Parts: sequence; C-alpha cells; structure tokens
Amino acid sequence: MFQLTAEEKSEVVANCDHLSRLKFSRTLPYAFGEHGAIMAASVLNTPRAIEASIFVVRAFVKLREVLATHKQLARKFAELEKRIKDHDERIETIFEAIRQLMTPPEKPPRRIGFQVKEKRASYGKHKKPK
Repeated sequence: MFQLTAEEKSEVVANCDHLSRLKFSRTLPYAFGEHGAIMAASVLNTPRAIEASIFVVRAFVKLREVLATHKQLARKFAELEKRIKDHDERIETIFEAIRQLMTPPEKPPRRIGFQVKEKRASYGKHKKPK
C-alpha cells in the first residue's frame, strides 16, 4: 500500500467519475499495488474479494502487455525515425545535385574595350621568291 501524490490524486479524480468526492478531500488517499490488492483479497476471503483479486491480476497482466507493446512501438518508431533521417539527408543531396544541374554555366566575362583581330604573323615560315 502506498500514498498517492497530489498529481496522482488529481489524475485519478479526473479519470474515475465514481471518485469525485475525493476531489475535495484534504488528505491524500492510499492505494494498493498489485501484490497488496491480492494480499488484501486473500485475507478477506470472501467471494467478492476473490473476484476482485482476479480482476486485479487481469488488469495488471493487461497493463504489462500494454507497456510491452508501447516499448515495441517506441523502438520501431525510433528505427523508423532514424531511417527517415537518413533518407532526408540523401534526398537533400539529390536536390542539391539537381539545383547544380539547373543553374546555367557562367559565361566568361565580356572583355571591355576595343578588340582588334589581326592575322597571325608567320614566324619562321619564309616564302621563297620565284
């Protein structure tokens, strides 16, 4: 048996309608854990207590299954997130390559000023007179 904290008490009151009177209580309530509930039921030894202990065991078994499922989901979610992150980096690399291909090549700067195109001088190639 353990005592609930104020946060736990407000959560229990919010989730369980039949405990609405607990909302205005100044004291913090006590609650049984799985083993404590079964021990209390075995001490009481009434049909109602036996039924309650079976209910408690089933509830905690279901709770463990849910927690195990959440762990598996969390692990799979982390794997998926990691895989997507890797894909995002690859996709970003592909987009960068496409952007580079889309940009036209830079033209050489236009030369400023007067440009003279002269014939090349032919050095070392002397024509023999006829």
